[in-house]
Amino acid sequence: MNTIRLGDIAPNFTAWSTQGGFDFHEWLGTDWGMLVSHPADFTPVCTTELGTMANYSKEFEARNVKVAAISVDPLDSHFEWIKDIEETQNAMVRFPLIADHDREVSELYGMIHPNDDATMTVRSVFIIAPDKRVKLILTYPASTGRNFDELLRVIDSLQLTQYEALATPANWKNGEDCVILPSVSNEEAEERFPKGFETVKPYLRLTPQPN
Repeated sequence: MNTIRLGDIAPNFTAWSTQGGFDFHEWLGTDWGMLVSHPADFTPVCTTELGTMANYSKEFEARNVKVAAISVDPLDSHFEWIKDIEETQNAMVRFPLIADHDREVSELYGMIHPNDDATMTVRSVFIIAPDKRVKLILTYPASTGRNFDELLRVIDSLQLTQYEALATPANWKNGEDCVILPSVSNEEAEERFPKGFETVKPYLRLTPQPN
């Protein structure tokens, strides 16, 4: 099983999806991406998750994030499952659901954890930047559904801090104060952050969100 770490180039793959042939890197293009895995089709928690992801489509689009899901079941099963998702979750699934019946992608991304289940994928999330590098990895057990508000919060933080000398503190939400990196001198901070900053400790300086 491969191990993917933060900062790695997200491995490319080709597969079939509910939207046709799928080349992962080509599909990502120059956008951000979020790839989520599901243990199996017709599972209750995943049904609620994919419905929620579909209903958050405008939020992802506003952030230039493409989303895709993957399950180890075949394509014909995916199409039937989408009918259930749309019926029960009052949603329209417009993102690709990737078929991985041979488990090639699941193995490539380390989505199968033998100590948890030898055949089913865990509930993984990979957020990928436009340079194709993995910026976030989250792994949930099969029993716990994802929090999509948290995923949006993380994406906001990643997109903000990708190009700024900033980090975001605990429980940060879009629009709140940010932390200036310790590597930035006070003189540089004054130039970079014209809104000013508060020095709580020499290593802890807060500044209003630049954008």
